[in-house]
Amino acid sequence: MAIAFTFPGQGSQTVGMGKDLAAAYPEARAVFDEVDAALGEKLSAVIFEGPEDTLTLTANAQPALMAVSMALVRVLEARGLDLAKSASYVAGHSLGEYSALCAAGMFSISDTARLLRIRGNAMQAAVPAGEGAMAAIIGLENADVEAACAEGSAHGAVQIANDNGGGQLVISGLKPAVEAAAAAATEKGAKRALMLPVSAPFHSSLMQPAADAMREALASVAKSAPVVPVIANVRAAPVSDPDEIVRLLVEQVTGQVRWRETVAWFAANGVDALAEIGAGKVLTGLARRIDRSLTGINVTGPDDIDPFLAAINA
Repeated sequence: MAIAFTFPGQGSQTVGMGKDLAAAYPEARAVFDEVDAALGEKLSAVIFEGPEDTLTLTANAQPALMAVSMALVRVLEARGLDLAKSASYVAGHSLGEYSALCAAGMFSISDTARLLRIRGNAMQAAVPAGEGAMAAIIGLENADVEAACAEGSAHGAVQIANDNGGGQLVISGLKPAVEAAAAAATEKGAKRALMLPVSAPFHSSLMQPAADAMREALASVAKSAPVVPVIANVRAAPVSDPDEIVRLLVEQVTGQVRWRETVAWFAANGVDALAEIGAGKVLTGLARRIDRSLTGINVTGPDDIDPFLAAINA
C-alpha cells in the first residue's frame, strides 16, 4: 500500500490537542519542550490548557499545529516508523507544508517552530485589521469563481486562496472586493457564499510583505533534502530540491493552496491511502469528497499509534 502523509493547516487546532500524547509518551513531551525552548515561551501550556482565543492567534496556531504533528511523528518513529520507507510522499495544507517538510527532515523542529512564528506574525501584520477578508464559495466551478473574482476586483485585490475540493473554494483579498466577489458568486449560482471569521486575507497578493519576510527567514535556516518528495501547495506536484522548495514556500504565502489538485495527483500516481498526522480530520474529509478511491487514515492521539503501525506494517 502506497501512503502519503498529510499534515493539517490552520483551523484544525483545539485546546487540549496533544495533551494525552505528551502524558503518554516521552518522545512527544520532548517535542513540545523543544518548541517551547525555540520560541522562548510555554506555548505548550496554551496548547494544552488554552485559552482558546490565545491558541487561535495565527502566530500561536501555526507552530502549535506543527508541534502536535511532529509529536505524533516522533512517537511513531520511536516505535519503528521509517518515514522514508513508509511514505511515498508528504504534503500539508498551508502551514502544514512546513510540518510535512519537518517530518521529512528538511528542517529541524526548532527551526520550523521559529519559521512558523515569523510566518504567523508576518501574515497578521501584512494588512491592517479589518481591511482584508476571506469567503468560502460553495457549489460553484473554479472558472465561475475566477469570473466572480474578476468582477470583485473592481473594488480591489481578490483571488482564489484555497481550492479545497468538493465544491469548496476560498477567496481572499480586500474586504470590499471579497464582498463584491461573494455577491457575484451567488448571482452565478453558488449554493452559499460565506464570509469567514479570519484575521487576515491569507494566500492573497496582499500578503506580499509576509512573503518577503519568509524569503529572508528561510534564507538563513539550515536545510536538508527531504527523505521523500513533498507535493507543494502552489504546484500540486512533487518537489525534492531544497532551493526549489524554499522558492515555493515563499510563493505559497501569496499563492493558491491547490489541495484538490494535490489529492487528485495522489490518486493518479499510485497512492492508495492518505494518513493525516496531527489535530483533527479536516484533510481526511476533504479527500473523501475529492476521490473516494483513496483510503483515509487519521493519527491524532495515543489510541491511533499502534493500529496505524500495524496497518502500515501488514
